[in-house]
Amino acid sequence: MSRQVAIVGVGMVPVRKQSADGLRQLGRNAILAALEDAALDRVDALYLGNMLADELSGQKHVAALVASHAGLAGIEAIHVRAATASGAAALRVAYLAVASGQVELAMAAGVELMSGGVSPTPALTRALDAKHEIPYGLTMIETNARLMALYLERYGAHPEDFANFAVNAHRNAVNNPYALFRKRVDLETVNSSRLIRAPLRLYDCAPICDGAAALILCPADRATSFCETPVQILASKVATDVFAVQDRDDPLALEAARQAGALAYGQAGISPADVDFFELHDAFSIMACLQLEAAGFAERGRGWQMAADGEVFCEGRLPISTMGGLKARGHPIGASALYQVAEIVLQMRGQAGANQLSRADVAMTQSVGGAGTTIFVHILAR
Repeated sequence: MSRQVAIVGVGMVPVRKQSADGLRQLGRNAILAALEDAALDRVDALYLGNMLADELSGQKHVAALVASHAGLAGIEAIHVRAATASGAAALRVAYLAVASGQVELAMAAGVELMSGGVSPTPALTRALDAKHEIPYGLTMIETNARLMALYLERYGAHPEDFANFAVNAHRNAVNNPYALFRKRVDLETVNSSRLIRAPLRLYDCAPICDGAAALILCPADRATSFCETPVQILASKVATDVFAVQDRDDPLALEAARQAGALAYGQAGISPADVDFFELHDAFSIMACLQLEAAGFAERGRGWQMAADGEVFCEGRLPISTMGGLKARGHPIGASALYQVAEIVLQMRGQAGANQLSRADVAMTQSVGGAGTTIFVHILAR
């Protein structure tokens, strides 16, 4: 019989375009911040998400390296990967370890150093099919551009309809001391930004950056020993789609998000109407739109409307990217999902500052591995 699990500690470092710290130092700083937040010296296990260290930094065995540098030698330390959802995969493994009773205090952490001088684009592209996609010139940007073009054609939407995804993210990042881009942008700025790959513009895409974040998990019945306001993980689920986008029955269905979301709603005993805010994986604006639809918050073909109408703003019906999201807080891949969940915890503690939501009792987060291939869903409650 599984145990209920709560989050009792969070730690983050500021996201930077190019950090002065190396991989091990970034991870260490986030871990020590989480330990301090929970008033702990040590945990029993570390599950660390990282996608690119071996290819960009020449470093494998990252979890053991970071654990050693953080003074945690001797504990269980395992490197977890799920492409661009590696941070969420680390959280799921930590959740399962505590829920199963195998571990009492688990840390889910993520770190990514993307500015080391080697272009991350080829390594990111390897999240696609090495036999049937990459040889034909497909990259993550190209794939998402094709998805957006297909969406515009099918549903009659326009690129400008997506602009408020970026406007909202940047508006919220202004008040986040950990965010990379702490500046507002308006609709004109978004819609006139340079084309990256039509119809994707600069502000449709999350940036390459460095960062690290960490969470501490424990059995829910022990949580108040470490934290005055623990946050419970009501659900942790994951699903995978057909690997190559062109082989899917409907590339715009984001079937893994729909399946993982349905499983998570079932585990948590809630419906989409019960979710107060949604920290989605806005690496590309089209992916944010598709997640809103697949998770049951918007009808197919109408996810963009929630952004255009301002429903995703902090004062709207379903706030998203409440501290800047991947777009403006930044997307240090192995850490992105951990930043998302840490930000949910801050909202539920009432520590989100100027971005504090009036309703922050139930939240959902999604993290996307590859081009919608693997999707993790976590639902949390105050």
